[in-house]
Amino acid sequence: MSQDIRNDRPTPYSLDELNRETTFGAAGQDDDGREIRVIDLSDFDNRRAEITDQLWRAATEVGFFQLSNTGISQAEVDAAFAEADRFFKLPEQVKGQYPRPKGVNAGWESLSQVRPSTGTADQKESYQITRYHMDGLWPSEAELPRFEAHTLGFEARCWALGMKVLSCFADRLGFPREFFTAAHDPQRDDYQSTLRLLHYYPCAGVAQQENIWRAGAHTDFDCLTLLFQHEGHGGLQVCPGKEADSQRWTNVPPRAGVVTCNIGDMLMRWSDDALKSNLHRVRMPRTDEYCGSRYSIAFFCQANKQMLIEGPQRKYAPISAEDYLNERIRANFTRADS
Repeated sequence: MSQDIRNDRPTPYSLDELNRETTFGAAGQDDDGREIRVIDLSDFDNRRAEITDQLWRAATEVGFFQLSNTGISQAEVDAAFAEADRFFKLPEQVKGQYPRPKGVNAGWESLSQVRPSTGTADQKESYQITRYHMDGLWPSEAELPRFEAHTLGFEARCWALGMKVLSCFADRLGFPREFFTAAHDPQRDDYQSTLRLLHYYPCAGVAQQENIWRAGAHTDFDCLTLLFQHEGHGGLQVCPGKEADSQRWTNVPPRAGVVTCNIGDMLMRWSDDALKSNLHRVRMPRTDEYCGSRYSIAFFCQANKQMLIEGPQRKYAPISAEDYLNERIRANFTRADS
């Protein structure tokens, strides 16, 4: 399970983001000198300019931030975690009926995601929901009553929050305010935003972080990630800005009542690198920390397949969102897709 399979992957990669990722497999150093800002979204319409400025500064300086008063209630978040718990408690032979198809962010996988940074499998299982790729991948009503309806309802709530944040970035980039909303249109059959339920396996705590990670260092493929964490389930770290030169990692607090957000590579390209997609990871727990199961839920705002990613200054050659996402999936699931 811990075998290093770097030699099975084609390198160098065709994307600079992936080649950079391969250099971040070591433990590095912890450094909590960076603040992960909490941005209050209350009274959004009247405070839009103020909130936009706060989002822009957090996204250009760190690339990670947390949101409070998002409009998604804690009861809704708790209900979504309950659905995840129901799914992951299914027998493995049942979950195994809904495997992730080759080259697609949908369905169940376990110990199959291998980051370019580490060459070893992430110590987790996940179930990914991408609306137009779910044929044959939903548990039956007999296995999990109302699971599909409940998770799609939460997915829609996440989409609305993501579009609110992205509309602020559209304002600052000089795009029409609804540019990213149209780019992530869930009514189109090339929609590819994804809700991901995550279960990191319980483990023995480690005295020193070595080459096995709950999630190896990576940047996200998307425009914007929304992450819901359980309070007390730590381990998420980010390596922003100048800290990347010496690989110093800042802990991201797993606070209740906030949504942790980070910029993804799609949006960094769309902004001509103004908005920062920074490396992050989930380390193994230490011997004096909670070592049980760690759960999180992520929503990835991934532009519709036919959208062309091209920044105002045209720093990068244009690429379709479909081609970009496919390149990233291939790099992360090489063993599973071979």
